[in-house]
Amino acid sequence: MPTAECRLLKDPMPAPAKPGLALWMHRVLEECDRVAADFSPDPVHDLRVALRRCRSMADGLRAMDPNPDWKQMRRTGKALFSALGDLRDVQVMEEWVHHFDTPGDPVTGKLLQTFAGRESELKQNAAQALQSFDRKQWRRWARSLPRRAARLRPGSLVFKHLALERWQEACELHRCALRNRSQASWHRLRIGIKRFRYIVENFLPQQHAAWSNDLKELQDLLGEVHDLDVLWATAQQVKAFPDAGSHARWHARIHQERESRIHKYRQKMVGKGSLWPVWRAELPYGKQIESAAMRRLTLWASALDPDLKHSRHVTRLALELFDGLWLDGQGPVAKNERAILRLAALLHDVGRGQGEKKHHKRTYRLVHQLPAPLGVRSHDLHLAASVARYHRGALPRARQKAMRSLSSREDRQHVRRLAAILRLANALDADRSGRIHNVKVHRLNGFFTVAAAGYSSRDPLAETVAGARHMLEMQLRRPVMVKPWRLKAGA
Repeated sequence: MPTAECRLLKDPMPAPAKPGLALWMHRVLEECDRVAADFSPDPVHDLRVALRRCRSMADGLRAMDPNPDWKQMRRTGKALFSALGDLRDVQVMEEWVHHFDTPGDPVTGKLLQTFAGRESELKQNAAQALQSFDRKQWRRWARSLPRRAARLRPGSLVFKHLALERWQEACELHRCALRNRSQASWHRLRIGIKRFRYIVENFLPQQHAAWSNDLKELQDLLGEVHDLDVLWATAQQVKAFPDAGSHARWHARIHQERESRIHKYRQKMVGKGSLWPVWRAELPYGKQIESAAMRRLTLWASALDPDLKHSRHVTRLALELFDGLWLDGQGPVAKNERAILRLAALLHDVGRGQGEKKHHKRTYRLVHQLPAPLGVRSHDLHLAASVARYHRGALPRARQKAMRSLSSREDRQHVRRLAAILRLANALDADRSGRIHNVKVHRLNGFFTVAAAGYSSRDPLAETVAGARHMLEMQLRRPVMVKPWRLKAGA
């Protein structure tokens, strides 16, 4: 095993004093040196814990931060994590065989011989994965990624919202497991609770202090159920039972151990004493869910949009235009159209992070591929992507990809209508000064008047506005005139 001095030369980074991503990324490098000695069970377990912490943090943070380094970091750690996982599974199986061992039992010898052969091969695979692990790149990420993670405060509403998503997924898997009672359903439930636990332990320190013991116990119980299922399947596969008596004896013992753990799980998670409602009570409800979803999308957009202040201002102008048309009786009739317009306006410039040219098309791809957070319908987010696509550039045409992707004529009408509003709102702040700060819509003598506070018909901006209003005139089938709105003193 390398000495402390050798490790210091290999990794000159000082160990962080506070817990967090920096601490766990540094620990990965330390545990790599420990495990390289002989790949014994404890160092293998400790390295997997450190890798799992880093990868689960990256998985949570990339929901708000689209920086590609999060995905690359997870991918870099995956090969080593998986190779160590296969080795760790065999080591755990050996522990279970010793647990069930009785003097003179021929099954024990057969299973230990099988697992010993696998362990030797898997240690070689793990050694190759460890050698391929890019420590130099990992050190660079250990400096840069914690700074990005510091932008998000642990315990905030966005992390509670993320935990609620994981809670819902795990709760549904719980119902399936109780209904199906199959090995696969219990295994999926274990993964669902594990993902919920990772979000809590990484990002919700207050809840983790209260729930950590229960979450760990549940994960251990379901993990042992999975271990026992694997052990029994392996014993049958290698034909470890020389007679019917040993087969029946091992089956009874494994079944008894398995059922006792499922019974303990049910005691905690079924009935009046269930922990599901206890956890749910600490997570967002009602309007908080929608608010947290918008906050997550805003954080995501802030990492891509070079001028989020402009996008927020355009959002306000677009909603004022929408409300003016709605109140006048000429606007859309779908209740969720306002929410779609809000999403599209907030996200319409996320493609500008990679350059100005054709950024509206990049925006469409980015938003269309984005998983919808809880509280936002996937269909609405996809419509918002199409609306944002047409905030500038060519007018919508039936043969264009964004329009062909829409499933109904009604959706295409929504997109054209909302894109026309967004296009005009974006033009009203084309110079990104924010000086046009309010708009009001009037209908008079068969045409629409948009009164804009801060607007001047003599300003160079007027030409941009004149071009942008054309699409709205097509949708309303009425002329639209933009004029200055002079607010009264003190208004």
